[in-house]
Amino acid sequence: MDFSEEQITRYSRHILLPEVGGKGQQKIARAKVLIIGAGGLGSPAGLYLAAAGVGTLGFIDHDTVDRSNLQRQVLHHTPDLGRAKVTSAKEKIGLLNPDVTVETHQDRLHAGNALEYIAPYDVVIDGVDTFPAKFLINDACYLANTPLVHGGILRFEGRVFSILPGRSACYRCVFTQPPPAGLVPSCQEAGIIGVVAGVIGTIQATEALKLILGIGNPLTDRILDFDARHTAFRERRIRRNPKCPLCGARPTITELVDHEQDTCQLRQPGAVGVS
Repeated sequence: MDFSEEQITRYSRHILLPEVGGKGQQKIARAKVLIIGAGGLGSPAGLYLAAAGVGTLGFIDHDTVDRSNLQRQVLHHTPDLGRAKVTSAKEKIGLLNPDVTVETHQDRLHAGNALEYIAPYDVVIDGVDTFPAKFLINDACYLANTPLVHGGILRFEGRVFSILPGRSACYRCVFTQPPPAGLVPSCQEAGIIGVVAGVIGTIQATEALKLILGIGNPLTDRILDFDARHTAFRERRIRRNPKCPLCGARPTITELVDHEQDTCQLRQPGAVGVS
């Protein structure tokens, strides 16, 4: 594809990079990224991927904009209260970069539609806020053979890692199954310092671009934890679990199922996630 003079100017700082250049920018322009959850994580991820020139951004979210979202969900502004999040997201992305095609899906992801939504995309970004949804996304991406960038935030902490199906540890290699219903408090009870969403969502966008370009070392087989109180990052190595029920030697999960429990994540040993 040929870029116009306006596009060459827009993406000039990318094109100057030897690791990107014109060919890399063309890869970005041809890429399709699905962001599941147009909230705290999906907002910064979406904005930076749009600014980078990702050709197609998909947003799936069933919710509408609430006043309590505005503290961290930077795609949405005060006049958007009550509007569908995907509609608000499409509008802001269009204002930032008209080159980007935005596909909106005002729907709740479930076992019956997950593969259909995920299959057309090259990379998926997990921006959801419940354990059941995170397990569903992980399972669907594995079955669709689609790279996934996981993210989770809670209070002053955040976490991100990338998953290449069949080649790196998946979410179930680390966290076997969702916690029992009622074990964790709600979003309103847990709380989140808004800027942590920006930090983690931006790292998720970085991971997506690296996967699209095929450069650097993605956050596979390692989890990056962030503690805002101490401005500290910690990396932990993880490995594929040969007994993983999804990607192990003898998988027991061969189709998608919906788990009960629709509350925001607090603590499964080592897990965070509120959007």
